[in-house]
Amino acid sequence: MSIVIEHLNYVYMTGGPYETHALHDVSMTIEDGEFVGLIGHTGSGKSTLVQHLNGLLMPSSGRVLVDGMDLADKETDRRAVRCKVGLVFQYPENQLFEETVEKDIAFGPKNLGLAQEEIDRRVRDAMRRVALDYDSIAQRSVFELSGGQMRRVAIAGVLAMEPRVLVLDEPCAGLDPRGREEILGLISDLHKESGTTIVMVSHSMDDVASLAERVIVMNKGEVAMDGTPREVFARGNELREIGLDVPQAVELAQRLREKGFDIPEGVYRMEEMREVILNLVRKGGRRA
Repeated sequence: MSIVIEHLNYVYMTGGPYETHALHDVSMTIEDGEFVGLIGHTGSGKSTLVQHLNGLLMPSSGRVLVDGMDLADKETDRRAVRCKVGLVFQYPENQLFEETVEKDIAFGPKNLGLAQEEIDRRVRDAMRRVALDYDSIAQRSVFELSGGQMRRVAIAGVLAMEPRVLVLDEPCAGLDPRGREEILGLISDLHKESGTTIVMVSHSMDDVASLAERVIVMNKGEVAMDGTPREVFARGNELREIGLDVPQAVELAQRLREKGFDIPEGVYRMEEMREVILNLVRKGGRRA
């Protein structure tokens, strides 16, 4: 299932004194099974863009097609689209409200009118996929859980709708290092094990470098770059010019080159950087 965006424009508060053009002529295709990292500084249009992917926002002009369905078409069943494209907002645990973990995860499937047996299956499966033990947690209040566990419950609630595309807006925001590592591992597993298409908005270049297969850079409401992580992060100076950082490995590689070390171009992951440094040590350091 692909998502096709054609010449998308979006304007907030059209015609008013605070009219803001958030997206300008954005076009892209997200293919089935891709892991896309979406980056850009605050106000670049990232969150506005992802809210178009399941029809929460409608284009001011242009089109968004999900599995061939035009979201602006009155004949399109947007409820069905939102089952296919699940969106997890920043701090999704703030949207938890039911008495128990089980009830919160079951809320979406229940509203679809599914049989209780199917709802129970989806709840258990979603909890398994986010590494939450049903027997020990299902009947607990969500507010008794840790921040990382609450985040996983919120993601499980979206997964219980069985989407084919999962959109995550800053999924690690506010988490401690352990919680962040758990959530990133969960997202990676979801992509690898089930082939779920992932679109992950993040300010962390290292998170994007470690997980994404494709990186889209937004700047002032436009697509500034679109390519593999190696291609995008090789353009470090351009990224810095638009106010973005680069992965630690890219920064380290550049500093070592400035010191005269022979560091290959295109290194962007710390795993690669470790291998490069080990090879340098084995060869006696810098080359003449």
